Amino acid sequence: MAFILPELPYAKTAFGKDISEETFNYHHGKHHNAYVVKANELVGADAALQGKSLLELIELSKGGAKPGLFNQVGQIWNHSFYWLGLSPEKKAPTGKLAELITRDFGSVDALVDKLKAESVGHFASGWAALNLDGDKLVVTSYHDADTPVAHGATPLLIFDVWEHAYYIDYRNARPDYAGTILGNHVNWDFVAENLDGKGASRADQAG
Repeated sequence: MAFILPELPYAKTAFGKDISEETFNYHHGKHHNAYVVKANELVGADAALQGKSLLELIELSKGGAKPGLFNQVGQIWNHSFYWLGLSPEKKAPTGKLAELITRDFGSVDALVDKLKAESVGHFASGWAALNLDGDKLVVTSYHDADTPVAHGATPLLIFDVWEHAYYIDYRNARPDYAGTILGNHVNWDFVAENLDGKGASRADQAG
């Protein structure tokens, strides 16, 4: 069964000028879709790959085994997870997630600042991420199409720092993009849901 481009969980106009409809048209409709189309081509040409999930394809193609395939399926997974981690309305962490954030970072603002610093300081294309490592929250980043699920991590949030994520709305000002989106548009409810590790499978299904 071919992978399909997942529907966005909100309208393309829901974020106003913070993420414009034009950005969604290009980022979701063209860039994310291009990874889906190419992955389907690669899988369709190899009988041994057919019928496998995104997570299975990421696992068998990581570490240079099949770099062409890894780039496509890693990007599909990352983008699917990224969309789910965004919210048009400002939210706040609650419950266990809020407790872990306070314990490991001191405050939500401190965590957001750390995520922003990781996003801005990441050289070239890639992704910033909030993962659960054992029982501890950690902020890290990944280059190009690399993805937390290729490393056995429990991903809670992933943030796109490829230029196609922000260039239309913010030009080359990655700090403005990171500050605006991480400060106002994180879907903390989705982040909390991922504490049990189910987020990876949701993105797998979305792809």
